Order: sequence, then structure tokens, then C-alpha cells
Amino acid sequence: MDGASPDSRSQSNRRALSDIRGERASGLRERVIEGGLFACAAASVLTTLGIVVVLFMEAIPFFFDVSLLEFFGSTQWTPLYADANFGVWPLVGGTLLVTVIAISVALPFGLLAAIYLSEYASERARKIFKPMLEILAGVPTIVYGYFALVFVTPLLQQVIPGMGGFNALSPGIVMGIMIIPMISSLSEDALHAVPDRLRESSYALGINRIQTIWYVTLPAARSGIVAATTLAVSRAIGETMIVAIAAGQMANLTMDPRESVQTMTAYIVQLSTGDVPTGSLEYQTLFAVGALLFLMTFAMNVIGQWFARKVRNQ
Repeated sequence: MDGASPDSRSQSNRRALSDIRGERASGLRERVIEGGLFACAAASVLTTLGIVVVLFMEAIPFFFDVSLLEFFGSTQWTPLYADANFGVWPLVGGTLLVTVIAISVALPFGLLAAIYLSEYASERARKIFKPMLEILAGVPTIVYGYFALVFVTPLLQQVIPGMGGFNALSPGIVMGIMIIPMISSLSEDALHAVPDRLRESSYALGINRIQTIWYVTLPAARSGIVAATTLAVSRAIGETMIVAIAAGQMANLTMDPRESVQTMTAYIVQLSTGDVPTGSLEYQTLFAVGALLFLMTFAMNVIGQWFARKVRNQ
């Protein structure tokens, strides 16, 4: 015969029932949270798919009238002229020229800032300087554009002969300043995540701090640095207002940064003013250029992720 009293058995049953209800409620909350997270992820994926479908569905009719050979084989882009030409290379060349200038500015300064914040700055200095550096990312790009046009360009004209009022160098430099926080912040996080035991092992072998950073810390954080650089390049390729204001509107195939160029995004801004009839061939160039821009940034992200995974596996 069970020696437990009826009251104790009743309390045990109530506790067991309460535990069962608690487990059910916890399971229900987890399912609700899981469903919400899935809905957010699905919304992001469906939005991306919708953008891709609309972009390419609108771009395909353009290539019924303009062959791929002309689009990628010609070096003249004059779709709004009576003698229309649809060679996209001037836009691609202008985009790549400005992007190369921007990365040439942003990568060394951003990486050096990340090294200082991770390896040299005190915790207090890191908490002060890192948010101050990231303020650059919050400045509207149109402000950067006018800064390039009214300040940087006149300054460069004083020291560089032949510099035009609209050029590729000025917006490239300012765009590089704009994306410094992206490289510095992500690279600093990657450097900060390197285990201290690697640094301590290097110091134990008699290697100084500079050599430790160069031969130990940077290689260990290489995947994060590559990812940061890839995102910065994609951001530079897709930048609109800086180049639309300061680079000019001339589709000029040149590698001279002193000359005016037109990027792919600047052309889209130029043609999106509403003066071009919807459904016309000129209107369809918007989507053709946009699709090519999408493919370029998509390829950059895929290559960056592939390289980062390869480095991590090594």
C-alpha cells in the first residue's frame, strides 16, 4: 500500500499537469517564433525572386531588337541619339574605373583603421573611434556627391592639369571615403575574432607585434577581410548619387580618371526622369543595363563567398 497521503499525491499530480502545460506552451511559442522567422526569410527570398523576374522579363524584349553582339561588341553608347548605338562598354568601363579608384582609397585606409582598432587601441578608444568612423556610413550619398563636385574637384583641379569639372577621380575618391566604414568595421570584427592564443604563440617565438599582425593575424582573418572587400566593391558598383552628380553624364570609354564618365547607375538615373516613353527601345535599355548590373554584383558576391569558404577550409 502506498504510504503517500492523498494531499501529497494531489500536489504531485498538479505539478505534473503544470509541467505538461508549460511544455506545451513552450513548444507553441517555439513554433510561433519558428514560423515568424521562416516568414521573414521567405519574404526576403520572394522579394529577391520578384526583382529578378521583373528585371529580366523587361530586359528580354530589348534583346529582340538589339543583338548581344552589338550590346557587348560595340564601344559606343548613344541610345537617345538619332543614330542610336547600344554598346554597353562605355558604361561598364566608367563603372569599373570609379570602383577601382574607390577601392584603392577605401581598402588601405579601412584595413589600417581596422588593424589599429583591433591590435593597438584600448577598449575605451575602440568604443569611441569605431562609432565615430561608422558615422561616415550614415551620411546621405547626395551630400557626398556635392562634396565631390564643389570641394574635391576644385581642389584636384589646382594640382592635376587637364582635370575636367566632371571626372572619374573625384567621385571615386569620395566614394572610397564613404565605404571605408564598411571595410574597417567588418575587417575589425574579423581581426578581433582571431584567438589570442595565436598572437601569444607568435610572441613566445620572439616575433614582434608588426610581424605578428602581418604573418599571423591578417592571414587568420583573411576570409572576413575578403568578405568585407567584396561587399565594399558591390556597394561601389551600385552607388548612384555620387557618380550622377560628380562624374558627368557622358558615356565615354576611357581609363583616364581626369575625364568625364557615365556609370551604369548614373545612366539609369538619367533615363528615369520620365521623358522616355514607356515600352520604347530607349526605355527598355533601363532594364538591360539594370540586369547587367545585377549580374555583375551577383558574380562579385558569389566569387567573394567562394573565396571566403576556400580560405576557411584551408
